[in-house]
Amino acid sequence: MTPLASRVVVAVVGLPVVLALVYAGGWWLFALVAVAAVLALHEYSLMTRALRPVTLAAYAGALLSLLGAQLGGLEWTVAGCLTTLVLAFILHWVGQTRQSATVAIASTVLGAGWIGLCLAHLLLLRDIPGNGRLATFAVLLAVWAGDIGAFFAGRMIGRHKLAPALSPGKTWEGFIFGTIATVFVTFVALYKQHYISIADSIVLGLAISVFGPLGDLFESGVKRDMQVKDSGRLLGGHGGVLDRLDAPLFAVVAAYYLLRALDAV
Repeated sequence: MTPLASRVVVAVVGLPVVLALVYAGGWWLFALVAVAAVLALHEYSLMTRALRPVTLAAYAGALLSLLGAQLGGLEWTVAGCLTTLVLAFILHWVGQTRQSATVAIASTVLGAGWIGLCLAHLLLLRDIPGNGRLATFAVLLAVWAGDIGAFFAGRMIGRHKLAPALSPGKTWEGFIFGTIATVFVTFVALYKQHYISIADSIVLGLAISVFGPLGDLFESGVKRDMQVKDSGRLLGGHGGVLDRLDAPLFAVVAAYYLLRALDAV
């Protein structure tokens, strides 16, 4: 099976499941996000094993952050993530590894914050009173639309490299077409459903179109630093779980706080 065919198969099977669990919300969505966090952190720990992250502390901090989002809101989300720092210090000290404590603890906190804290914002987004389901659908669909638009435009007409030092395959042409697709989906999903105004939907779409690719480039930077090509092979042509989460991780955080700024939360 070609990489493109593999990507299509995974998308056709996986997207309905994700959207169904987003629709259900509650503990169903929590279970999906928790599994995704564990798998992504496993990939992250393999990528950064040279730094000796305290993986158990990263798992605990990420899951506590998700649990805080599910049960207590934003304050408990942050509190759960901050436990990573203490746990990483204790477990690193008990384990008495030769790796620098600063490097090991920093890489642990990065994993829990990047994956756990950002994914927790998906739960916070879904829990917006009255419109959480719509907002979450809109953000995820906008990210995926932008990714698809950028992928095909980049392959067909891409000439000018966006960030050759981090991700040689990304082009400005792909970014522009991805932005158009993202803004369009956000506008249709949120303005047409009478949730936010035309201007606010366009601003939100632009924010998603910027922070989604930034999330992608952030992961590319980590992979390049660790000298790995993909975070894993679990999702075939898509790579690993972290390769699929990189754009949504940044996009859901940006969308959540922008909606708060717009008094839409």
